[in-house]
Amino acid sequence: MTRNTVEIFNDGSRICSHVRLYGRRGQYSTVEEHMPPQHQQYIQWNGERFRKWASQIGDNTAKVVETILAGYKVEQQGYRACMALLKLSEQYTQERLEVACAKALFYTPRPGYKAIQTILKSGQDKKTDDETPASSQYGFTRGADYYKGGLD
Repeated sequence: MTRNTVEIFNDGSRICSHVRLYGRRGQYSTVEEHMPPQHQQYIQWNGERFRKWASQIGDNTAKVVETILAGYKVEQQGYRACMALLKLSEQYTQERLEVACAKALFYTPRPGYKAIQTILKSGQDKKTDDETPASSQYGFTRGADYYKGGLD
């Protein structure tokens, strides 16, 4: 690294050279040709495109995409996760993805792809409240009746 140049070496051979950036801390610059091929496909994508796609599926899916994008310092780093999440609608249907996102948001304000994928794989998105057993049935919760007459 010099005052004006950053050079990258591999096994003693220079593989690239860049003008050194002087800007805010954490600033980055990407040369598209230096990106791996599997990352170059995301250049044409942007946050608005993912937000629009998610909102067409539903409000909960849109919230999850928003939290994924907001979870990265550089929004573009969240594009792969958003793509993977939204592609789940092709495998499971848009309706199931929307329900899975709602379920994930119930449990955490920042759900990720893996959590939603697990909900879909296990079929938890298909269960209704009627099918979910009450915890008191198994003795986990004593319930209001237990506490109301403590001094009688």
